Amino acid sequence: MPPASLAAAGRWRGLLAWSPSPAIRASLGLHAGGLLAMAAEPGCWQEALSALGANHLALAGCMHPRCRLLGPVLTRLGGAEPRIALTFDDGPDPEVTPQVLDLLDAWGAKASFFVIGERAARHPALLREMLRRGHGVENHTHRHPLGFAAFGPGAMLREIETAQAAIGDACGQAPRLFRPPAGLRSPLLDPVLSLAGLSLVAWTRRGYDTVSPHPGRVLARLSRGLGPGDVLLLHDGRSAWGYAGRAVVLDVLPVLLGRIAAAGLSAVALPPAEEALCDASATAGPAGAAASRAPAAYASR
Repeated sequence: MPPASLAAAGRWRGLLAWSPSPAIRASLGLHAGGLLAMAAEPGCWQEALSALGANHLALAGCMHPRCRLLGPVLTRLGGAEPRIALTFDDGPDPEVTPQVLDLLDAWGAKASFFVIGERAARHPALLREMLRRGHGVENHTHRHPLGFAAFGPGAMLREIETAQAAIGDACGQAPRLFRPPAGLRSPLLDPVLSLAGLSLVAWTRRGYDTVSPHPGRVLARLSRGLGPGDVLLLHDGRSAWGYAGRAVVLDVLPVLLGRIAAAGLSAVALPPAEEALCDASATAGPAGAAASRAPAAYASR
């Protein structure tokens, strides 16, 4: 079969694998019902549009990064192992990322880097170095558009797949995980990720290290209540610059790694979606059975 046909077949398999969440199914049913009602009784268009408008407002309220009403999202690691996942966004940065890699090496820690496709294309050697040192390289869109959550499905897919191609060309390995800009998820994102063959990742807690110049405050947000299974979010790209004249993440990371070690935890990269799925299934109770297709546990703080 020609490569183009194989790619098209893969997309159809991905779309057919998508299972809408109950909230999405309810929304689709409401839209279908509204259209049928207006067709049967044109005079009820105001009531129908009001119901659809309320539905859209409700869906907008579900766009929070850790909300699972729109579909599965990884916010914690499954399993009982004493480990936390470190994740870094918005890189690679030619000045900051090498120092982050060295700090991780010094503590024997691993991490997942959600990289921007444009930056990956400019700094392919940094991505190869991430992989060489045992870290994960994942998809954070191609241009990091702040309005990504408002894109239509076609525009989202182009942004994601352009990044997939750029990252794959840069390091020879295509990502399996995706995090949208600012973590905001569109109600249309889940089927797009199914088409692209990616799983959605958020976090347990973040340090806001892109806006805070105070390493102590960033560290407190990340380490307060630190426990097994946490997924922590930092930035090796676009990190705020502290009063010491360097990226805040470089002051936060060594202290954070020390606290992780002191708590008897290990810092790891995010596991592949398939492994995380097994972990989540093994640890989910009856209430989590409906979420069994998720790439990891859904509990969040």
